[in-house]
Parts: sequence; structure tokens; C-alpha cells
Amino acid sequence: MASHKIIIDCDPGVDDAVAITLALAAPDEIELLGVTTVAGNVPLENTTRNAIGLLALLRRPDIPVYAGCARPLMRAVGHRSIMHGTEGLGGVELTNDGIEPASEHAVDFIIDTVMSRPGEVTLCPIGPLTNVAVALVKEPRLASNLKQIVFMGGAAFGSGNTTPSAEFNVYVDPHAAHIVACSGVQLTMFGLDVTRSVIATPERLVRLETFDNDVARTVVRMMTAYAQGDPCLHDPCVIAWMIDPGLFSGVDALLEVDCAAGPNYGRTVASVSSRHLAGRQANCKIITNARCDDLFEMLEQRLARFNIPGI
Repeated sequence: MASHKIIIDCDPGVDDAVAITLALAAPDEIELLGVTTVAGNVPLENTTRNAIGLLALLRRPDIPVYAGCARPLMRAVGHRSIMHGTEGLGGVELTNDGIEPASEHAVDFIIDTVMSRPGEVTLCPIGPLTNVAVALVKEPRLASNLKQIVFMGGAAFGSGNTTPSAEFNVYVDPHAAHIVACSGVQLTMFGLDVTRSVIATPERLVRLETFDNDVARTVVRMMTAYAQGDPCLHDPCVIAWMIDPGLFSGVDALLEVDCAAGPNYGRTVASVSSRHLAGRQANCKIITNARCDDLFEMLEQRLARFNIPGI
């Protein structure tokens, strides 16, 4: 039996695709209950299609995909990324093999799944936090029934990658991130503080190219295109943590999100010292360090497990 039951909430996105692939290459550690999609790197239609296409490539049509929120909470249209290409997967086109998204909304799937398994389910959001925030508001009991939320987003101790202050996922929907930060759920944050060090160097990509299977080849094609603009593998860190938390270390902090209009919109603020906490309690473990060589060795070992005939 897998150690963790998880839902991946995502906006694929190349690094989202790598994260999903890594999760499905870890059946002893992870049971993927479903994939929920949100608008982020590309519009919702694209993120949903990309998630379905990836699961078709991985020969896992049994894992349902649920489309979620098409826009942030407080804006009609969200910010988009140019790093993943027009469609979202670095120019790689995947077929869906006739698979369709589930009819249930992503928010309702999250609520139903968590409430039917109290204390068992970990949410792994690796895109904007809109779906998660809406679920927390719609079902107030959700927070106390979640095991934890392990998410990619923010930049607690450094600069952003979308504005000088803000990381992409939080910048797209800072109000949603604020709701999550205030939820009382056990939080672990993989922000730019750590993910900027997890770099898909040419040498690492060359090693991944040696695997003679279609999954590895397709993933490397995506990563190679993506690395031309952003060589950091942000989202897979969340899944690597679920497999082996010993690869990472961090600090306990009080995480807050700036939602005010202006240059700090979307900034994540972390209070660590007792002086800054001023009697308040930490609400998040913020990961700051990764054993990058070991992490990429894990990725190599897991990709090597796929041995799927040509598609």
C-alpha cells in the first residue's frame, strides 16, 4: 500500500508534466487519486487537455482528470506564462486516446475525496491555488479533514520570477494563496527559495536521454524546450518530497501573502525570528535547500522504470 494518497492540482506546464510522471513512477510511495486542473501557465482548456494527454502517454487512463477554475478569484483573466510554449508542453503534442475529463468540477472532486477519507489525503497544488481556495471556502470542514497541503509557489526569502516581488503561481491568484495560508492546514511550501537550485543542466538532460522508452524521451523533449527559458524544475520538487523528504530541508515560518495593489502584489512574506513573529505561530514549513544531485538521480531511476512500446 502506498504511503501517501494525493491529489495533484496543476496547470500543465512542462514541470507539472514531469511532476505527474514522477508520481506515477512511485507506486510504493504514492497513490494518485486524481488530477485536477486550473488555469495558469496556459488557459484551462489547455491545462486539462495536457493532463489527459500525459496520462494517455503514461498508459494510466484509470486516473481521472477534473477541470477546475478558469480564472483567478478576483480577476477576469489570469496571467499566463511564455516559458512552456503556446500549448503548454514545450511544443510537444500529446493525443488523448479518446479520454475525456470527468464531469464533476475539480473543486467538488477535491471536497468529496477529502471528506470521504478524513485525515488521509494530501493536496499537492503545483499551479495557482484557485481550486484549493474555492474548495476550502465552499466546505469549511475541509481544512480539518486534510492531511496536509504541499505546494509549489512563492518566494519567501528572495526575488520573484514574474515581478521583482512575486513568483508566478502566487502572482496569478494571490487571494487564493492568502486563503490557503490562513486555512490552518499543515503547509509545506516549495518556492523559488529552493526550486531555483534544481536545475536541469545540459549534462543532466543528456543522462535522461539515454533511457530507451517513450515516456523518458517525451519528457526530455519537453524539458529541453522548457530549459531554454527556465532550466529550473520547480513542480517535481513537491512530488520528490512526498517520495523522500530527506532530500530537502527548510524552516518553520509564518507565511503571509500580499494582496494589495502595487509593486508587492503577490509577494509571499515569511516571518521566522521570534521578533518578527511577535507571539504569532508558524503556519508553514518553507523548504530552502535540496540535495540536487540526489534528486536528479531519483528522477533518472524513476524514468528508467517506464518501458512502454512505441506510440
